[in-house]
Amino acid sequence: MKLPQWVRRSAFQSRPSVLQRSHLFYKFGLKVAVFPAIALSQTMGMATPPGIAQLETSALESPVLESPVIESPALESPVIESPALESPVIESPAAASPAPASPAPESSALESPVPESPPTSEVCSPDTQFATAQVTQVRSSDSPVLMARTSKMGDLLNDLSPVLAAHFAAPFPQISGAARRARVPVIMYHDILPEKEVFFDVTPQEFTAALNLIRENGLTPISLDQLTEHLATGVPLPEKPILLTFDDGYKGHYEHVYPLLKQYGYPAVFAIYPDKVGTNIGRSSMSWEQLQEMAADPLVTIASHSFTHPEDLTVLPDDRLRYEIVESKRVLESRLGITLKYFVYPIGKNDERVQRWVQMTGYKAALTMDDTVNKFAGESESLLSIDRIGQSNLAEVIPAAYGGAPLPPFGSQFNFNSPVQLSRLTVNEVPLIMASGGRPITIHAKTRYQVEEIIAGTPAVAAVDGGFFSLEYLDSNVMVGPVMSQNTQAFMPSNPKEVRLLTGRPLVLLSPDKVMFVPFDPEKHNTLAGIQAELPDATDAFVGAAWLVKDGQPQPAEAFGRLFDFDAARDRAYWGIDYAGQPVVGVSGDYVDSVSLGKALSKAGLRDVVMLDSGASASLVYEGKSMMSYEPRPVPHVVALLPPQPTLANCSIVSKKQAEN
Repeated sequence: MKLPQWVRRSAFQSRPSVLQRSHLFYKFGLKVAVFPAIALSQTMGMATPPGIAQLETSALESPVLESPVIESPALESPVIESPALESPVIESPAAASPAPASPAPESSALESPVPESPPTSEVCSPDTQFATAQVTQVRSSDSPVLMARTSKMGDLLNDLSPVLAAHFAAPFPQISGAARRARVPVIMYHDILPEKEVFFDVTPQEFTAALNLIRENGLTPISLDQLTEHLATGVPLPEKPILLTFDDGYKGHYEHVYPLLKQYGYPAVFAIYPDKVGTNIGRSSMSWEQLQEMAADPLVTIASHSFTHPEDLTVLPDDRLRYEIVESKRVLESRLGITLKYFVYPIGKNDERVQRWVQMTGYKAALTMDDTVNKFAGESESLLSIDRIGQSNLAEVIPAAYGGAPLPPFGSQFNFNSPVQLSRLTVNEVPLIMASGGRPITIHAKTRYQVEEIIAGTPAVAAVDGGFFSLEYLDSNVMVGPVMSQNTQAFMPSNPKEVRLLTGRPLVLLSPDKVMFVPFDPEKHNTLAGIQAELPDATDAFVGAAWLVKDGQPQPAEAFGRLFDFDAARDRAYWGIDYAGQPVVGVSGDYVDSVSLGKALSKAGLRDVVMLDSGASASLVYEGKSMMSYEPRPVPHVVALLPPQPTLANCSIVSKKQAEN
């Protein structure tokens, strides 16, 4: 197939933007995915992969582009010795002689149904279970992505994930769900001068110390272009990003800030209002010549800060609002010879009408401020109201900076290769404690234990209490609904007397590389065959209480049906998948009803979330420590997150005794 001339130009001559390359991919389909791939690899300084060159030559009628092959060093990870898993918690129930797949006979809810054995998966012996796998660091945009080395084409397609994400950006001005999971501090400065005059002034020595603090803690200052692309698409940023901004165009920005930015190589945003340039309004000011010099530097982004810096844009009539927003853009562009893409609200004050004027004028994003609360960029309402944090809070927010998880591998909605990490945040006044990343599994214990006891002796980094269980006997591990866990290597059907009560509840299915949430059908899903019909390589299955978030949408009250106490304020546990494809387990940090929790989790960037056993059972453990302020009720089932081990995806979590048998 011969492609149009504009395609060939975009692939080889014009260094196309991310959006252009993703458009090529979308327009011509997977068969010509090599063209944006080649453009991307060249832009990144990578070699054209073997096997692509022949396709490239025939399709583009162009000679093969020669480029040296760049070898990516393998990242070495330490070998972790497997402890003997002798805890009774993960021993298999009596399942040595599994019965054939059939409905369980009539019995009381307390009788353990006859288990079925799923196809045997590979068992990792205790001395090899945690053997390190060779992985390759592949740079995607500015963020390293770890993946198992499989093939050149696979690597290339994984590199294209950010390109594809850009094509499917959230509708403007919405913030991508994946970006909600990142924590990017946007730091706000005002004047920099030798002697402070007000409390928020900063001396050159203090600013130098701040830059050293940023560097010593491994943070990467980014540009506003990078931040807005991340917020719109979810494409990850460097591991620890930060954005520096300076308001009002003081002379100290040119005399002190700009030289230090050049010395450190750090980008920054300067919010300018034309009425101040070249005057002494509100202290010293930069001249137009100084501002022109800075605007020509790639490290510097100039934003409009209105024309005259009124105290409150929201109270201005439309004609005055137009002058402040539109005319400031026109004058700055004319005097500086640049295109302005960003607006900064004076004193942070804005409303829907002001935002509408900003959008109509052609700005791509706007920054705000609120002295009463510190919010990371991903917690902002929209691209037209990106929150900032005052410079006095820099040391406090540096440890939390996080650029977001790598995008899922090409063609997948899931990413099980990110490290497990804990986060605490408050959304809609709902405190949330959650661990994300790693590889999800379930553990069905022999009886009831605290969650930290269940995962003791296993590689699990985090775990939350899992499905519902019978409460009649304290030593029972009988679940409400069918259950299958990797540690037992058995499928346990639900008691027939209660199975129909579960109709429509979320059936959770796990495989080595996928998660499914399916409405439970008692006629279909109470047998191993029914589970495997949904997900042939399923390793884990259980029934949750209800969806809190489904396909990105928080669930309304009517979706919970007759679920007991769904509308009551209680401690609640949950697990699900975020927009980066990572598994997430967590609890509410305080009492909350199910509907409010779902709204908070959706806004926090989770794509699908299922409520687990809650109330007194709600329990989250991270790195062996309980995150709860009370001692939870013992449970027999947990959802756990293992460290990412791509090559061990089909290995079961088993005790030493099981491995020997």
